[in-house]
Amino acid sequence: MKNPDLTPQTRTDAGLAAVLRVAVGRLARRLRAQRPDASLSLGQGAVLFALARHGQMTPRALADHEKVQPPSMTRIITALEERGLVTRTPHPQDRRQQLVDLTDAGRTLVREDQHRREAWLARRLAELSPQEKTVLREAAEILDRLSQS
Repeated sequence: MKNPDLTPQTRTDAGLAAVLRVAVGRLARRLRAQRPDASLSLGQGAVLFALARHGQMTPRALADHEKVQPPSMTRIITALEERGLVTRTPHPQDRRQQLVDLTDAGRTLVREDQHRREAWLARRLAELSPQEKTVLREAAEILDRLSQS
């Protein structure tokens, strides 16, 4: 079904930006609703996923990765550590630094979160035509590139 919001005005870059912002925002909210632990902040969840994807990292590397200030990252790490989801250990080469890593509980939470969100999305994708899925595969690559710019 065509989106009635895709009017001739949305064929401009500014119009496309507006439509994408709304669509991506709605999808993000729907995916967030699938989270098994809604008490985690978005920043805390992002840190857990970064550690799951990249392995142990220093707090500074996490702050850079998540584009937040180091004091903000320190607060996030402390909250996650208090919940038993991450640990801090001394850096093997530089004892002034620490490495942050997931605990078993943190890994389990990330796996559950991924499973629930992907299952919800897979059910929605099953409702689409093969052509729509092809468009989404192409769009996913483009959206990923935009997200990294």
